[in-house]
Amino acid sequence: MRWIIKPVPSQNEIDELARVLKVDSLVAQLLLQRGITTYEEAKKFFRPQFSDLHDPFLMQDMDRAVSRIEKAITTGEHILVYGDYDVDGTTAVALMASYLRERYPHVATYIPDRYNEGYGISKQGIDFAADNDVTLIIALDCGIKALEQVDYAHQKGIDFVICDHHRPGETLPKAVAVLDPKREDCNYPYQELCGCGVGFKLIQALEINSGGSVDGLIPYLDLVATAIAADIVPITGENRVLAYYGLEVINSQPRIGFKAIIDQIKKKALSITDVVFIIAPRINAAGRMKHGQHAVNLLMETNLEAAKKFASEIETYNADRKNLDREITEEALVQIKENDEQQNFTSVVYNENWHKGVIGIVASRLIETYYRPTLVFTNSGDKMAASARSVKGFDVYNALDACSEYLEQFGGHKYAAGLTLDKAQYHKFKVAFEKTVSETIDPNLLTPEITVDAQIDFHQINPKLMRILKQFAPFGPGNMSPVFMASRLRDTGYGKGVGEEEKHLKLTVLQDGNQRFGAIGFNLAPKWPAIKSKSHFDAVFSLDENEWNGRIELQFKLKDIR
Repeated sequence: MRWIIKPVPSQNEIDELARVLKVDSLVAQLLLQRGITTYEEAKKFFRPQFSDLHDPFLMQDMDRAVSRIEKAITTGEHILVYGDYDVDGTTAVALMASYLRERYPHVATYIPDRYNEGYGISKQGIDFAADNDVTLIIALDCGIKALEQVDYAHQKGIDFVICDHHRPGETLPKAVAVLDPKREDCNYPYQELCGCGVGFKLIQALEINSGGSVDGLIPYLDLVATAIAADIVPITGENRVLAYYGLEVINSQPRIGFKAIIDQIKKKALSITDVVFIIAPRINAAGRMKHGQHAVNLLMETNLEAAKKFASEIETYNADRKNLDREITEEALVQIKENDEQQNFTSVVYNENWHKGVIGIVASRLIETYYRPTLVFTNSGDKMAASARSVKGFDVYNALDACSEYLEQFGGHKYAAGLTLDKAQYHKFKVAFEKTVSETIDPNLLTPEITVDAQIDFHQINPKLMRILKQFAPFGPGNMSPVFMASRLRDTGYGKGVGEEEKHLKLTVLQDGNQRFGAIGFNLAPKWPAIKSKSHFDAVFSLDENEWNGRIELQFKLKDIR
């Protein structure tokens, strides 16, 4: 791994911010590295307020979206809330549909089938709307490239309001309103909303227009926080406000569906990391293994017993997903090893029998072993479909765009995308993708990188520092948990491998004097021989708390050792 130490601000800047905020220089340095230079900025960071949210009507087409929805309600039209089958899409559908249903009865939901319809707006979904006398579809987390589908709906007398956050193509669909902060002609101040976040801005606008306030929307923020966490968008700006209050809702008054999941896992206070690794995979499992509508049903359920039944079913889907994920990853690793001479800069694997619902997870797993842009293909009807994942710093969406002559469709983000192609194009595309990546990627990006916030000595580490660092949460892209580097460490001699197959490293470390800290390094057991002689080493780690027998002690979560 490459250790990249962030530039240290000038000592004058550090001293001035430390004086203004009455914090020590280490905390001031960490804040400056996050772009926080004044008391007011620090106040917004540590104490997010709803007043920090932007006016939703600053978003292009928001007035048109609100006007069309209000007209539908006034004239008694049937509304269909349509969304993608992943966490962002299903939470967005639950958010919009539950908000509208509290005010109006004729609202239905629709999640496309991952296998029969694929990603985005389908003609099958539009036919369903037409068959049920729907005249307005609100699409969430999809639709920005659905030019043909929106035209098809128009022929059937159906209007569209699109809420998306993916990159638009050159032409926008001819919808009544297209809400997407990434539109070139949209001057909305914050571009990093997820699909559910754009949906939240729409209900905020509806609430303002009806004389309400944003405070009345607090109960919906558990959905928004979950989507922010799962979609790995930056937890900065508005996303930080929404995630901060959304976590409070999850931990104090979660909706019935979340309560059913949390009761099963028996965990007290959930962090944003817990949402990513505990709640999100379970919601996702419905769309991966069965149908995304199951997740929407759970998230909109108001009866606890019914929600527990839904949650139990989803728990089974999640267990099945884990088993498939493990099996397919093992098969894909074998395939990469066999093909490795032809693929130096990318990993592209294919098996017609792999489950389409887990290929995105498998792509992420493969990057843990072979750190390079990765595509995992399987069959989808008479076509081939793939999930793409990238390494830090490389835009896989742009690489796919450069190979688009071989693709039927593609879409997504810098680090994650989906695509379909005709089977006859697979080998040509595979060669073109390898060539594109090899010519455009910085070779350094093929080595995993750890970004270090600050070098630290043990005397600086104490419970007060930990209390302040906990207030930096919620963590995520744009505000990662602080990472430290310490030098000239030694193990006390009791280090060992722990866990399944003893692949994790547990030790107690000291630096110069007698102060010592416990440390755990996941998957770092191979590093043990290098330090068991009690020779000096450097370590990169984040700070954590370990609770044991009622005692709480500071602990290092090791990321690397050298």
